[in-house]
Amino acid sequence: MSAAAIDGVTGELIRQRLVPDPAVILDWLRALPGPVAVTYEAGPTGFGLARALTGAGIRCQVAAPSKINRPSGDRVKTDARDAVLLARLLRLDDIVTVRVPTVAQEAARDLVRAREDVRGDLMRIRHRISKLLLRHGQVYYGGAAWTGKHEAWLGQIRFAGLERAGTRAAYDADREALTLAVLRRQRLDAQITALAADSEFTAVTRRLCCLRGISTLTGFALAVEIGDWHRLTGTGIGAYLGLVPGEHSTGGSRRQLGITKTGNTHVRRLLIEAAWHHKPAYRIGATMRARWAQAPAAAQARGHAGNQRLHIRWTQLAERKKTHTVACVAIARELAGWCWSLATLPELPTA
Repeated sequence: MSAAAIDGVTGELIRQRLVPDPAVILDWLRALPGPVAVTYEAGPTGFGLARALTGAGIRCQVAAPSKINRPSGDRVKTDARDAVLLARLLRLDDIVTVRVPTVAQEAARDLVRAREDVRGDLMRIRHRISKLLLRHGQVYYGGAAWTGKHEAWLGQIRFAGLERAGTRAAYDADREALTLAVLRRQRLDAQITALAADSEFTAVTRRLCCLRGISTLTGFALAVEIGDWHRLTGTGIGAYLGLVPGEHSTGGSRRQLGITKTGNTHVRRLLIEAAWHHKPAYRIGATMRARWAQAPAAAQARGHAGNQRLHIRWTQLAERKKTHTVACVAIARELAGWCWSLATLPELPTA
């Protein structure tokens, strides 16, 4: 690891190369003069170092990489130069920090992201199978794909003959990968359902499920990924998740671009998927009533108002001839605000 320290009194710059061991880093920090403050970029190294430093009584800020101001003309990037830049920004108190989750919160997030990885793996495996069959003239037309009937049809396909041995081996391998991916997804779904029913995220998950398009899995994922909802606002959560349009304006001209797509990609995808559920007419069914029964009365009323409002917005955007994808993103942006409203409701007894 490349480390850099700036003496706040003399301005002396100290550089050091360290092994990635918290004990070694702590020893080096304790040898520095005066009280010490530390920052490093959030990334694949995780938050173990931040917890170790905080536990040792050292102020540590984990910097958001996307918020670090870098000179546009600086085309040389090295770890040593990055360390000096971070030290200077920390000295100026110009670090935008990210929230450091607890160990339990990080474990729940790992579970949610593992489920997201399985979803992507399953989609890719299904694409491989369908495209392999398409190349060999096998096309399913008996209804929706990846149902029990479709699975039975897949099991009947045979690539007979010695000359098709390679195709048969590839098809069998993809079918085996499909089975394993489905089992992995089922196992992770069961673990998420258990945590959603009894954990620190249970209350928020049940409130979020008062909105259409948000099931237990989606509500739990939103609760875990956002974490502390109170650090956001109802009007600012859309920008935090990259659901607001970018802008390139100058002088008297104003030009809006596509959405910024900053922030948490997983949460943004979940909200856009949930937004599609608000397009059909709003009717309160048995599933929604069952979810409402587990939430406080205030959350039920807020969720009902949100469902009505979002469907009306869909209708208004459709009447204005908005492209359905543009309308969906607009609904997702407003849905994020409704989710924040539900997540920050004060604790009330369950109805």
